[in-house]
Amino acid sequence: MSGPSAIRLLVLGAVRQHGRAHGYQVRNDLEFWGADDWSNAKPGSIYHALKQMAKQGLLLAHEIAPSTAGGPPRTEYEVTEKGTEEYFSLLKESLVAYDQKMDVLSSAIGFIVDLPREEAVTLLKKRVEGIEAWRAGVTEHYIPEDGPEQLGHIGEIMHLWVHSADAGAEWTRGLIERIEGGAYTFSGEGEPFVGVLAEGQENPYASGEVHPGDRE
Repeated sequence: MSGPSAIRLLVLGAVRQHGRAHGYQVRNDLEFWGADDWSNAKPGSIYHALKQMAKQGLLLAHEIAPSTAGGPPRTEYEVTEKGTEEYFSLLKESLVAYDQKMDVLSSAIGFIVDLPREEAVTLLKKRVEGIEAWRAGVTEHYIPEDGPEQLGHIGEIMHLWVHSADAGAEWTRGLIERIEGGAYTFSGEGEPFVGVLAEGQENPYASGEVHPGDRE
C-alpha cells in the first residue's frame, strides 16, 4: 500500500528544525524521540534518506571542512524550497491517512505544531471522517454488536479492525478537543516547543550503535 513515507517526513522535519544539520545530528534527534523503536528510522535508513533526498533536490548538501581536531569533512544538509513543499505535503497527508502504519501518524504528530492550529484541526477531522466512512463500509457486512463468532474465528479479524478503527477515531477526537481547547503552541502563535538536541548535548536515549554514516 503506497502512502506517505514516515522516514522522509522524519528526516525532513528534523533537518528543518535545525536549519542545517549533519546526518549524525538527525540520527541523534530521531533516537531522542524514540523513532528507532516505533518506525524504520534506523541509522542506515536515515543516511540513505538524506542522500536520496539531496539527489532529488529536497535537501541541499554543504561540504564542511574537518574540525581543528581532525577527522573527515562532514556533510551538512539544509531543506530547500522544494523540500519544504514536500515536507508540508507529507505532513498533511500523514495526518489525514487513516489506513497507514502507526509510524506515519506518529511522525506527523511530532510535527503537527508546524501547521496553523485551525488547519491541524481540519485535517484531523478529515481523518475521523475517513475512519467513520471505512467503518460504515465494513459494518454493512459485519455487525460488531453480533460478536465475532458469527463468522467463525475469521470474525476476530474484522473485530480487531473495527475495534482499532473505533479506538483511532476516539483518540483523534480527543486530540482535536485538546487542540481546540488551546493546547500546545502552533505556527504563528509564538516560540514553539524545542524538541531537538543542541550541538554537543548528550542524548540519554541514544542507541549506542556505531554506523559508518555517523562520520559522513
